[in-house]
Amino acid sequence: MAKVKNRRDNHNIKRPKSSAGYGESGGTRELREKRAPKEPQKRSFDRSYDRTSRTKNDRPAFEKDENVIIGRNPVTEALKAGREVDKLLVTSREGSMIKILAMAKEQGIPVMYVEKAALDRISGGQAHQGVAAYVSPYSYSTVEDILARAAERDEDPFIIILDGIEDPHNLGAIMRSAECAGAHGIIIPKRHSATLTETVAKASAGAIEYMPVAKVTNIAQTIDELKDMGIWVAACDMGGMEYYRSDVSGKIAVVIGSEGFGISKLVKEKCDFVVSMPMVGKINSLNASNAAAIIIYEIRKQRDLKRI
Repeated sequence: MAKVKNRRDNHNIKRPKSSAGYGESGGTRELREKRAPKEPQKRSFDRSYDRTSRTKNDRPAFEKDENVIIGRNPVTEALKAGREVDKLLVTSREGSMIKILAMAKEQGIPVMYVEKAALDRISGGQAHQGVAAYVSPYSYSTVEDILARAAERDEDPFIIILDGIEDPHNLGAIMRSAECAGAHGIIIPKRHSATLTETVAKASAGAIEYMPVAKVTNIAQTIDELKDMGIWVAACDMGGMEYYRSDVSGKIAVVIGSEGFGISKLVKEKCDFVVSMPMVGKINSLNASNAAAIIIYEIRKQRDLKRI
């Protein structure tokens, strides 16, 4: 006969095997009857519990970003001191916020309206009073600084203009190529652009320490100013002459468009000419940083050949 196990819910005693295969032996029964019921275990609580330790059930602890200034007075003083602010996050436009918003507008600083919960998270639980300012850990240069750098080297200006590069890795990679090729500086817009962050610094492999970056309010207007100084401006886009057939050996600024949309229509119209990459594969575009590296080194090559 096959052995059968009793699985009824009210039968909570596990029957040990006997020599006959069923029931329990006398010795086993006697031992069970003498056994005292188990007392529930008492939990001991360690009063020195480290509240910073986490388990999978703990709520995540948010820490304030070192590159964020919070609070109305600190933000106001940062704006008064001319601190380089990438953007402002605010929850309202009332009271003393009116003055802060006016200063931000005057300095061309982008302003974003967000929910209070977003600022709570960014500030790490500290009192933010409805405003936070993202500041850059790296200092920016000016267009004049870039031109002065070219003059110090006794070289024709060699400038890269980025029209809306928003990926920090692309910005870092372009900075790396520009620094290696001897460019004098990079120009980016204040809005819709990646800024100088630790991510950019890492992607640049240290080039961020040597490559001046100027942040301007209006790219199209800046192009007009460069052209007035005798600098030719080339747009790297489709529909132009192959880059290796174009003369980019003199005073030059080359414009690289954004990852998804390329160069804006107005900026492209401001450029003197367009240089293109030949596309013979099934994909008709290059990554922004790759395209930039190609045209940057074409400029470097033509400059070196001109000196021979």
